[in-house]
Amino acid sequence: MSAVASQSAQKREPAVTSITMRIPSSTRDLIDSAAASLGKTRTEFMLDTARRQAVDVLLDRRVFNLDEAAGEAFAQLLAEPVAPNDALRALMRRDAPWK
Repeated sequence: MSAVASQSAQKREPAVTSITMRIPSSTRDLIDSAAASLGKTRTEFMLDTARRQAVDVLLDRRVFNLDEAAGEAFAQLLAEPVAPNDALRALMRRDAPWK
């Protein structure tokens, strides 16, 4: 096992479930080639890539594109936050979805 693969294996959580997919052979070969170029197994590569993409998708849902008026209204709300309530306390106790 390469040093990169060994380090990656040490960081992984124990597997508790599986995902099965049917993909074209050409896609599997492409994935295997990319994984090998990084010194990873197919599983390590797919898990790392899928996890990174999932985090990006969830973070993208936290970006707000606002016009000037909406941006000013949003900034005003941030400048004068509401007092903590039960819903806010519960939200702040939750782990991020990617943890």
